[in-house]
Amino acid sequence: MSEQQISATRTMDAASDEVFNVLSNPEQHARIDGSGLVQSDETSNRITDTGQTFTMNMEWEKMGGAYKTENHVVGFDENKLLAWMTAPAGEEPPGWQWIWSLQSQGSTTTEVTVTYDWSHVTDKDVLHKVGFPAIPQEDLESSLDNLAAMVSRN
Repeated sequence: MSEQQISATRTMDAASDEVFNVLSNPEQHARIDGSGLVQSDETSNRITDTGQTFTMNMEWEKMGGAYKTENHVVGFDENKLLAWMTAPAGEEPPGWQWIWSLQSQGSTTTEVTVTYDWSHVTDKDVLHKVGFPAIPQEDLESSLDNLAAMVSRN
């Protein structure tokens, strides 16, 4: 971990394909999000490859209240990796990304790591306005808790 990214990891009682099935469905992201910023998806399709974009409805006072983000899928390896760079709707991504890594621990257990990485943000105004990390470590851990509750067998 560096000063430009934070991560959280949790082992879940679910197969990697079950976890990936939830993560690759933007309709589920508001339920997963531990920060409370993600409100809903904007009728996005399931994520199936890099190059796709999905839109989320967000709420954050720092951004003036309600706004939309376009999330550009930059990493996709089915049942192993899902990553996207986030941008305000209609803009190019300024450099931060979300990375979900899944490591199968057998047929019914998966180690899941979520990483919030802002190492590619170069615009000093964006760095100042957003105040990275905009999402604290605890929110990443809450997101993992939420995901585990959605997929675990217990």
